[in-house]
Amino acid sequence: MMFKTIAGILLIIIGIFDAYKYTFQAKKIIRVKSAKSQSRKFINISILNNLTRITYCVVIQDTYLILVSVLALFCMLYLFYITYRYYPYRRRGLNGFKRPNLLLYSINSMLPNKIRKRL
Repeated sequence: MMFKTIAGILLIIIGIFDAYKYTFQAKKIIRVKSAKSQSRKFINISILNNLTRITYCVVIQDTYLILVSVLALFCMLYLFYITYRYYPYRRRGLNGFKRPNLLLYSINSMLPNKIRKRL
């Protein structure tokens, strides 16, 4: 029982660093004011992976993994939003051009490059 507690605390500490890497990337995007080098597919797959992990952890009732996964999910969603805000849209800067809504952006980011419409 003692080993499980120690391993759980170490998992939470490592999980904080894992979650911070998404915040670090978001801060970099804010600093350079462009998400040109950010892969939208990467963050989408990371979010899907984490949602699956949370579902599994709820089923097996592992508190440590749930805490780490929820923290990482918040950081991933923050990165997703920052990428949305700073994504280099093709027509950015033109008069009357508006950023697409979040749902359209999300769907567009999940489609393969061959069939998606360029934003």
